[in-house]
Amino acid sequence: MESARSWWLLFVVVTVVCWGAYVPTIHHGQKAFGSPNSALRAFLFVGVAYFVMAGAILGYMAATGAEPLVFTRRGVSVSTLAGVLGALGALGVVFAIKNGGRPILVAPLVFAGAPVVNTIVSMIWDKPSKAPSVMFYLGILLACGGAALVLRFKPV
Repeated sequence: MESARSWWLLFVVVTVVCWGAYVPTIHHGQKAFGSPNSALRAFLFVGVAYFVMAGAILGYMAATGAEPLVFTRRGVSVSTLAGVLGALGALGVVFAIKNGGRPILVAPLVFAGAPVVNTIVSMIWDKPSKAPSVMFYLGILLACGGAALVLRFKPV
């Protein structure tokens, strides 16, 4: 049963690999349209991919009985908000690249800054039972410092 509890870690690794490849891939997707004004076309197909993946996976899970097709108002509204936040974040990446940001600059800023924001939002939403230790705050500083080092010493 221990292996079933560690499945989440496999999904984390998949997400790290996919999101790590996202920024350079969307950059090349924009370029592949052959026009300097292709950012929204690339963004459209990111949305299409989300829709197709969500529909196919939910359909499969519902058909196998692994996921019931039961919806609550709160679940729909909070999940839609999450989708809007995700789409706005993706749009931010798309426009950062469209306006001169290179993937090697955009990604470290996004993927070092997002965990810090995630931690703050998570602590506001689900208040911790005790105050974080000094090492927690040191970790946040190290995450920011790591991004700064990546940006400072990036390959050119």
